Amino acid sequence: MSYPRLISLATAVAAVVAAGTVGATVGATTVAAPAAAATCNGYVGLTYDDGPTGSTSALLNALRNNGARATMFNIGQKVQQNPGAAQAQISAGMWVGNHSWTHPHLTQLSQAQMQSELSQTQNAIRSATGTTPRLFRPPYGETNGTLRSVEQSLGLTEVIWDVDSQDWNGASTAAIVQAAGRLTNGQVILMHDGIQNTINAIPQIMSGLTSRNLCPGMISPSTGRAVAPDGGSNPGNPGGGSCTASLSAGQSWSDRYNLNVSVTGSTTWTVTLNIPSPARVINTWNITASYPNQQTLVARPSGAGNNFGITIQHNGNWTWPTVSCSTT
Repeated sequence: MSYPRLISLATAVAAVVAAGTVGATVGATTVAAPAAAATCNGYVGLTYDDGPTGSTSALLNALRNNGARATMFNIGQKVQQNPGAAQAQISAGMWVGNHSWTHPHLTQLSQAQMQSELSQTQNAIRSATGTTPRLFRPPYGETNGTLRSVEQSLGLTEVIWDVDSQDWNGASTAAIVQAAGRLTNGQVILMHDGIQNTINAIPQIMSGLTSRNLCPGMISPSTGRAVAPDGGSNPGNPGGGSCTASLSAGQSWSDRYNLNVSVTGSTTWTVTLNIPSPARVINTWNITASYPNQQTLVARPSGAGNNFGITIQHNGNWTWPTVSCSTT
């Protein structure tokens, strides 16, 4: 293919994207245009219990490759046995929570035993990752006032779930995807580390969330609900500022493409873009940029207004980033 042909093809792709379609035929060549970018009108909490396991690396790869972040509720004994896997969770941009030391029925234990289960896990995770969990998920979702008092003494917020994927009960990949389809703004879904169907569901879960303008977020230690990845307010939350970041196609070449980002609703914003692997950001303009990890770009105002741009080297993956906006 000649160079002029490459430019012509790339221009056609950009035109197709701007028109809102997902693909087009140019001459005899079918071009897969970038998927529609997610404008985050809400956030959901993807959570994975019972790790780390032998499948943790595969789970993290699947999440990163699909531009997703999640909260990992780890079992203390497993962290002690495999501290490197817990550190890998943090390095991949995930959040780590406490899921007890041995996964017992905590409500059947004494207060001292509860305290031991939770405090040992806090110490193991802190030792492995350098971070101290602020979230706790009781095994089996079983809780009572005594347990909540222990959680409070350790600075932990209890997180149950709104949607149970049933992956622990042998749910198929399709059933797990369907369960995620019931999530609404602020809600949390229960899934588990170490289950192949759960890993297989991640691309479809992300596609479904994007189609509904929902994005994976962090779980607020204040409320136990899903919020923007940097802890900002959900859109429309009473008393909290809000903003929206929208993507549009810019110039495109055979190996890279530009995206324009427009922010509305605030002038004091933080925009987070999760870049699907193996694509990479190779240039930005009109922002102050930082990179928590290779697949995440955090953009803040540089004094150049509410519009900025990025250049992405696609490396074979034309899927657009997911984007979220929070006020600062």
